[in-house]
Amino acid sequence: MSTINVKRVKTSEIELKDRLVSIQRVAKVTKGGRTFSFSAIVVVGDENGVVGYGLGKAKEVTEAIAKGVDDAKKNLVKVPIINGTVPHEQYGKFSGGFVFIKPAANGTGVIAGGAMRAVLESAGVHNVLAKSKGSSNPHNVVKATVSALSQMRDAYTVAQQRGINLGKVFNG
Repeated sequence: MSTINVKRVKTSEIELKDRLVSIQRVAKVTKGGRTFSFSAIVVVGDENGVVGYGLGKAKEVTEAIAKGVDDAKKNLVKVPIINGTVPHEQYGKFSGGFVFIKPAANGTGVIAGGAMRAVLESAGVHNVLAKSKGSSNPHNVVKATVSALSQMRDAYTVAQQRGINLGKVFNG
């Protein structure tokens, strides 16, 4: 369990779709008054097992989103997806945000809230049960969800790491 399955992906060979998770307006109080800027959390994915997240900050909303997309394209990971769902249950944690992801039967849909839904749909998961516990801060929830997804391993990867054939993984 100590090895984390992080497979980096190059952006040049895949078509990515971006989703805006959250946008915040922040104010800096100066001698001349308030100066507003925006921070945007963006999730990108090809809806086929590749997902990444990024944070962009700028004076205008569109610039912040564009910077977030550029940052997300630098942090892509490959996620194992089997029959439109995740291979097994997994907990994820980042700071105060905890998430639990569980595979679901075909036709269930994505049962997850807010920031988790954006990450799971961008990754291409169609049937999943998910629960967010602890912090509801979208930064922490997105990072915990990506952490949980990157720790997942499919049966073929497990067999390869253990040095046994695929049938022995299921039948002991």
